[in-house]
Amino acid sequence: MNLFVSLKYLVALDDHRHFGRAALACNVTQPALSNALKSLEENLGTAIITRGRSFAGFTSEGERVLLSARRIIREHELLQQDLHSTANYPRGHLLIGAIPTAVPVAARFAAMLQHRHPGIMPTVRSMSSVELEAGLESLALDMGLGYTERIQHGRTKLRVLDQYSEQYYLLNACPGGTGVPLRIGTPISWANAAELPLCLLSADMHNRTIIERAFEAAGVHPTPSIETNSITTLALTVVAGNVCSIMPGALVSVVQTYPGLEARPLFGPHVEVPISFIVPDIDRSARSLQAALAFAIDPLWLEHLALHSGDLAG
Repeated sequence: MNLFVSLKYLVALDDHRHFGRAALACNVTQPALSNALKSLEENLGTAIITRGRSFAGFTSEGERVLLSARRIIREHELLQQDLHSTANYPRGHLLIGAIPTAVPVAARFAAMLQHRHPGIMPTVRSMSSVELEAGLESLALDMGLGYTERIQHGRTKLRVLDQYSEQYYLLNACPGGTGVPLRIGTPISWANAAELPLCLLSADMHNRTIIERAFEAAGVHPTPSIETNSITTLALTVVAGNVCSIMPGALVSVVQTYPGLEARPLFGPHVEVPISFIVPDIDRSARSLQAALAFAIDPLWLEHLALHSGDLAG
């Protein structure tokens, strides 16, 4: 039994919560992955996985093994990066988790970072706030891009690098604007926006909580016409149907290529929600993460960021 490979399979199973998808991610067959995990259990003399008709989670002993597995794999990655990198040429993987509304910003960051440091291979994953926080807590993520207000003090100390503040817009089809680029329209109150047919992110997403707070502050409680957990759907429903949507500036910046749309700043209340890069505050960081943290405060990045997030009307 290859212990290190088995530990990688265990981590993949935790990431994907499904034997078949974990095997696919590891480029092995499902029986090969299952047999390796059974051998790991025999080697350690304890049950690690709770098995039913499908994956049902980990035993309490399995959770401890999983935590050690992540630490071992992380130390292996650190060693690899130390051996194959220099201070001026970092090499290695970098896993970035981002809340859905910040994925466009994370994508821009990853592309510009990789251009500056070709030896770094970023992976960007869209995650709910809960998934992002769990990934940082378990050290499964190198860094996250999420809501600063969600940061809590858990077992893992976290470091926060402020990036921008989400400001919100009503996105609607522009009357008589077919074929023209997206434009920033006149401001609209949250109360007036509540009277329109809306497509909103689903109730399990923190972005929806923020929007509901704003509507409540305006004294209204609208019922959306459409709900989704896809940021792409927010824009496409406006393009294809007779609904409006509410988006932060980072998403509005992405849909500028769609003709015939209008984004109207929302007020009453004025909402600004800080978004930050969040990383585990640990003694030793990988070379790729060190380079990413340096780039996150680089004036070139911050200037680009200001153009594609936050106050687009300004």
